[in-house]
Amino acid sequence: MNRILSKERLAPEVYRMVVAAPLIAAERRPGQFVILQVDDDFGERIPLTIADGDPAAGTITLIFQTVGKTTHRLAELGEGDRITHLVGPLGQPTHLACFGSVVCVGGGIGVAPLYPIVQGLRAAGNRLTVILGARTRELLILQEELAALADELIICTDDGSAGRKALVTAPLGEICARTPPPDQVVAIGPAIMMKCCAETTRPFKIPTVVSLNTIMIDGTGMCGGCRVTVGHQTRFVCVDGPEFDGHAVDFDNLLQRSRAYKRKEDRDHEQCHLDAALEAKS
Repeated sequence: MNRILSKERLAPEVYRMVVAAPLIAAERRPGQFVILQVDDDFGERIPLTIADGDPAAGTITLIFQTVGKTTHRLAELGEGDRITHLVGPLGQPTHLACFGSVVCVGGGIGVAPLYPIVQGLRAAGNRLTVILGARTRELLILQEELAALADELIICTDDGSAGRKALVTAPLGEICARTPPPDQVVAIGPAIMMKCCAETTRPFKIPTVVSLNTIMIDGTGMCGGCRVTVGHQTRFVCVDGPEFDGHAVDFDNLLQRSRAYKRKEDRDHEQCHLDAALEAKS
């Protein structure tokens, strides 16, 4: 159980792992996540969205970006190694139905949790437009996989090195202005990106779903770290979500709280690279 069957680098500091987890694979649904712990004893527990799964093979796919100590430690593991603890599936699954025309917007590592949702929406019979955004070409992930599912695929990069030189909200706004407009929008990525997507769709009154999985901590609703205000009510992302009505989320409060540990995260990230460089020299 929990053995890593394959590992590959998708982009700088972004990895994909296929893990043997038959019980989770049999039950998981798009939108759900796992909690994992790399080390024994008092190791940090982190949530990761299940990016794909194969019930017949008994495997799940995890895609993650190395940010803090635990994700760097996870990236050090290779094929044949085991993840010490793995629990799931957790969270509420995505509501899937045939809405008609759906626009799915993914930014950066947010493309990973978007992928199983696109799979589910395609299986439900929707017409799909997928917009992918990243800072540069080398940071884009899952382009081929999503191109195989989408009726229309639009690529945006900040520097114009791939697709359009634009933010994802530019093509999203153009699509919303079409006649007829899309029936639903799903946006997953950095909080500021999801806020801008929700504000883009708001004047058109297009239902917009966002995933707030990046602010989860323990995954059980006990720590309170992932509390958000949705429709003037307190919700906990890990048990009530991770998906919510983007037009009802208080993104200003979310953005303020999500910056609380930014300095520490940056320091840990830098230290991990320094430690790796020193180890390579020794």
